[in-house]
Amino acid sequence: MKSNKKLTLNDLAKLAGVSTSTVSRALSDNPLIKKETRVRIQVLAEQHNFSINTAASRLRTQKTKVVAVILNLIDHTEQSIGDPFLLKIVADLNQALNSKGYDLLLSNSFMATDNWANYFINSQRADGLIVVGQGKSDEKVQEVAATAVPMVVWGDPLRESSYPIVGSNNRLGGELATEHLLQGGCKNILFLGDPEHMEMTGRYLGYQDALEKNAVIFDPTFTVAIDITSRAAYEKVSELILSRGLFFDGIVACSDMVALGAMRALKERYVGIPSDVGVVGFDDILMAELSYPSLTTIKQNTQSASQIMVDKLIAQFDGQEVNSSVVDIELVTRQSTKHKV
Repeated sequence: MKSNKKLTLNDLAKLAGVSTSTVSRALSDNPLIKKETRVRIQVLAEQHNFSINTAASRLRTQKTKVVAVILNLIDHTEQSIGDPFLLKIVADLNQALNSKGYDLLLSNSFMATDNWANYFINSQRADGLIVVGQGKSDEKVQEVAATAVPMVVWGDPLRESSYPIVGSNNRLGGELATEHLLQGGCKNILFLGDPEHMEMTGRYLGYQDALEKNAVIFDPTFTVAIDITSRAAYEKVSELILSRGLFFDGIVACSDMVALGAMRALKERYVGIPSDVGVVGFDDILMAELSYPSLTTIKQNTQSASQIMVDKLIAQFDGQEVNSSVVDIELVTRQSTKHKV
């Protein structure tokens, strides 16, 4: 039977045989407290009609229990928050944050002003930052890192940096994509994307690695620099075919959206996929599997990456130092490429 007496935090701590800070963390379901202890304290609190004032607790601790997720979009690009891959990361981050008792505040680099640390942290809008994408320049990210604000970045973890990065081995991904096309008989392979983008640079280097390993001469004219959108890919591939004919038999696209735009241009000009041109994307968004032909791609494990990013951010809240982490990738073969027999 529940008691009518209202207990204080100290009373509950004495009943549980733990410190008041442990009680406070257990009632907020903080994962730093063992699950068994959390459940025991929560049951005690329910039995004695004890409830914690969440708003007052946040004021006392100066914690918002909110994490700002900033989509670091590139200037002069048509890429937007509607990009399916960005939406996939945001969804996975939201789930990972919620599982740790945090809410997600979504913003982008155009709306967040130039001083991210001041706008989000000093103004108490959020406790920490997760930045999605390094873009062509990580100047804003470096400025935040210099303030020692808790922050984790989705990007290229193989780059040296002053902040923790979680992401895929982009160079290996570019190599696997190109190698797969070469094994399927492709000899004249385009790289379609933006080599100056910090994540795409690795994919571009991997493309070159595979050519070199297979004794294929690298031709700079097969590097097609475009905005990383399906529209840009569609327009550029259409233009290339009209102006030069079908001089290529393979495409390594820097993202699935770029690959899908290229495939649309090919199909409209009755170019067979993969009989005439093989296409490999990067990301493994849902549309890659649903497209026709379905898209061979490099899968990025955003669910695992999101959990790692959240764990690293929470570790920083507790004063721990964290390092960058590489997340596994996988070549997913589908109908847009020929498979080695």
